Amino acid sequence: MPIRLDKIPSPAPRPSPPRIWPWVCFLPLLLLLGVGGTLLFSGEALNQQSIDVWPRALGVPLFVWCVLLFARLLLYMGEQGAADGWDEAREEDLRRKMRRGRRSLQVLSANLLTALRNPGEEGTTQLDALLSGTQVLTAQPTRMDESIVRHSRLSGAKHEDLEKVLLGVFSQVLAELAQSLAQLPDEKPLALLLEVESGLPRSQWRPAWQRAWSASGIRQSVVPVEGQGLSALDQWLDQRIDDQALLLVVALQFAPLEPEDKAEAAVGLLLGNRLTQTTLSPIAYLHRPEQARASTPDALLYATRQALDWGPLDAKSIEHAWRAGIDAQRNAAISTVLAEVPMPVKHNQGLIDLDASLGHSGTTSPWLAIAAATQTIQRGAGPQFIFSGDSAVDAGLWSTALTPVLPLSTKES
Repeated sequence: MPIRLDKIPSPAPRPSPPRIWPWVCFLPLLLLLGVGGTLLFSGEALNQQSIDVWPRALGVPLFVWCVLLFARLLLYMGEQGAADGWDEAREEDLRRKMRRGRRSLQVLSANLLTALRNPGEEGTTQLDALLSGTQVLTAQPTRMDESIVRHSRLSGAKHEDLEKVLLGVFSQVLAELAQSLAQLPDEKPLALLLEVESGLPRSQWRPAWQRAWSASGIRQSVVPVEGQGLSALDQWLDQRIDDQALLLVVALQFAPLEPEDKAEAAVGLLLGNRLTQTTLSPIAYLHRPEQARASTPDALLYATRQALDWGPLDAKSIEHAWRAGIDAQRNAAISTVLAEVPMPVKHNQGLIDLDASLGHSGTTSPWLAIAAATQTIQRGAGPQFIFSGDSAVDAGLWSTALTPVLPLSTKES
C-alpha cells in the first residue's frame, strides 16, 4: 500500500492566549455596573448608603470577573492540551510512516540478458554498451511470423526452436542466481516473483521454465509471490520486511505479440530483507519505489522527490538516471522533473534511455533498469535513480532509488 505522507492531517490550530487589555478594561466596567446596580435597586441616595453596601457593590463584580477569567484560562489550557495531544499523535504517525517508507531491500545478485549480450558472454561488455547508449533496435524478422519489424531480440539462431531458446535464456539467468543461492542453507525459503510476457502460450514457455529450474541446482524451496512489478515490491516492504525468505525475481519478455520497437530481455534478481539476511554481502540497497498518482509532470515530480526522500538521498548525489518502459508521450514530464529536481543528469549525459537502446521491454522494464543500475554500482558508481513504466499504459510512472552499501551501514527497522 502506498504511503501517503501528503494525507497526514495538518498540525492542530493553536488557541489564542487570553489578552490582558480586554480583561483589564472589563474589570472597571463590571465594578461600575456593580455600583450602579446597587444604587439603582437600593432606593437610597449615595450619601445615605451604609458602609456595608460597598463590599457587596464592589466584591460581587470582582468575584464574577475572577470566575470568568479563571474559566477563560481553563478553556485556553484545555484547548492547548488538546492541540498538544493531536500534534503528538500526528508526529508519532508521521514517524511510523517515515520508518515504514524508508524500508529497503538488499540486492544480493543481479543479472540481465539483452540483445547486447551473446550466450556465455560476461555481462561487462553489455553494461559498457548500455552506459554508452549503444542502440541495437534494428529491422529484422520476428520470431513469430518472420515479418520484418524494428525490434531487438536475444541472441540465437533465426530458425532455432523457440522452446529451446527459452530454455537457454532461463538456464543462463538461473545459473547466475544459483551461484549466490549456493552459499545459503537448503532450508532458506525463497519467494518467487516470475513475470513472463510473451506471444507464446503458457503451455509452451512453462515447460522450458520448469526444465531450467530443475537443472539449475537451486536447492531451496520456492513459494510463488502474488502481484506484479514494483507494486509487488512495495507490498513486500509493507508486509514481509521481517520475513526470513529471500525474494527471487525472474522477468522475461520474449517473442512479444506486437514486436515493433520492443525488446526481448531477461532479468534475474535476488533480494533480501536487511533485518534478517546476514549471510550474503549486499551489492546495493533498493529503496521503496514511489508511483506517480497521475500522468502529469506535477505528479511525477512529487513521486520523484518522495522516492529520493525514502533514500534519503540528495538529488545532486545521483550519478546515473535510468529510464525504461516509458512511452514517448512522457518525455516532457521527465524533462520537467529533471529541470526541477537538481539531479546532475540530462539526455546523453548520465541519463540512460534503455528504450532508445533496446526498445520497450514491457513488464520487464523496471527489473531491467534495477539490474543494470545494480551492476553499475557494483563497479563502484554512486547512487542511481530509475524512472520506469507500468504495465498499464495510463498508469503513473515509478520512481526508484538505489544506493551503494556503505561501510558499517546500520540496519533499518
